[in-house]
Amino acid sequence: MACTSCSTSTGGAPKGCKNNGTCGTDSCNKLTVFDWLANMSLPGGQDPFDCVEVRFKNGRKEFFRNAEKLTLSIGDVVATEASPGHDVGIVTLTGELVKVQMKKKGADYTGEVPKIYRKASQKDIDIWQDARDKEASIQVRARELAIALNLEMKISDIEFQGDGSKATFYYTANDRVDFRQLIKDYASAFKIRIEMKQVGFRQEAARLGGVGSCGRELCCSTWLTDFRSVNTSAARYQQLSLNPQKLAGQCGKLKCCLNYELDTYMDALKDFPDMETKLLTEKGDAVCQKIDIFKELMWFSHPDSMAVWHVLQVSEVKEIMALNKQGKRIATLEDFVFEEEKEEVEKTFQNAMGQDSLTRFDQPKKRNKNNKKKKPVVVSNEAQTVSKPENGKPRNENQRPKSEGGQRPRPEGQKPKQEGNRPRPEGGKPKQEGNRPRPEGTKPRPEGQARPRPERQEPKGEQVNPDATTPENNKLRNENRKPRPKNNRPKNRNDKKDSNN
Repeated sequence: MACTSCSTSTGGAPKGCKNNGTCGTDSCNKLTVFDWLANMSLPGGQDPFDCVEVRFKNGRKEFFRNAEKLTLSIGDVVATEASPGHDVGIVTLTGELVKVQMKKKGADYTGEVPKIYRKASQKDIDIWQDARDKEASIQVRARELAIALNLEMKISDIEFQGDGSKATFYYTANDRVDFRQLIKDYASAFKIRIEMKQVGFRQEAARLGGVGSCGRELCCSTWLTDFRSVNTSAARYQQLSLNPQKLAGQCGKLKCCLNYELDTYMDALKDFPDMETKLLTEKGDAVCQKIDIFKELMWFSHPDSMAVWHVLQVSEVKEIMALNKQGKRIATLEDFVFEEEKEEVEKTFQNAMGQDSLTRFDQPKKRNKNNKKKKPVVVSNEAQTVSKPENGKPRNENQRPKSEGGQRPRPEGQKPKQEGNRPRPEGGKPKQEGNRPRPEGTKPRPEGQARPRPERQEPKGEQVNPDATTPENNKLRNENRKPRPKNNRPKNRNDKKDSNN
């Protein structure tokens, strides 16, 4: 939740209201109560409740009586009674819900309750803001004075009163601290009334805030108000490893969330035998090593073979314990071992990117030389580009493209091609099926006998090869050869283009 003044600036950086939880809109504060009775009118003759809830720095809330019967609403800045002087706070709740909150926190609304003096004037607000702006610098100086006196304490926060006459120093320490000399040094250095208040480490984390290991804002700084003690037994009951780095929170103590599910675990453990239970067998006494609360399983092992664990159900363990009470020993634990049925799951691992191999970058990538794109062939005479499609046959750009069915579009006026055989011309004889008809006067060839090959006829007389290299043939070739024109051969491609032009 955030108020309107906590929005980002024009440059995109977070601007922040710099009020540390005291925004006037009361929408980014701890434990904000929604007034669902605001639009409801009271019965006739009944006066509204005269107490209001006022919030101060870091979510500290107190109740005050509206003795002057001022018209107050949520978000008004008021001057309240303090000792000494007055304090300045913001109204967070009015009406009948204040009575409910006072009963919840144990405050007596019929007894003496501090009063509200007035609505804060502009002068009161200016003094209050000036005192709040000095808190950071005074906190640094206060820590330096505490270190100079060798005091084992930490100044965690400072809260100024609304009129600037008193400052409350919140500190944490493991033991009691003698800060009498420290108060004298603070009074002489800051010229104000000093009040020291010790808080616990959990309260300090709640005042400062932060983000936990779960990724969410700390419970103590958002909604948790009562800090119950947390013991390591809570981790033991939940079968958690006793690792202080994992079990400790921002405050250095055990996490408060260890108590959230503790009652559920305690109810589940009521049906379990004690962890120190021993099962009497003929091989020896079996000791419990581990339990699974949700599956109701227990692991036992023998002292001579501690590495071998046997899984038993809680019902089986109770049955063995009943036999042991009767003075009977079981043979072995293997007779009571629980075998969990494992479903066979196909290993179809595939990550989000669709790459299964973890060593896909170790092997060099194979390149297929046949998949290279073929460059188009350019014909210089007619300046036509002939590209070769995938089937390897060249295709001219001026050629008609084929349609989706694989056939070229038919020109207008042309009849479609008939399916089946080509139409026979008029007067023509139909084609006979089967073998070609045998000429008249010939006998059929018996089966299995090959067709006789015709005899080769040798040439009659002597023949002269005209291509033979004889003086007579060379003389005839030279006489029939045409003379070649001179200086008509182009030297390069450009000369050829010029000659064509």
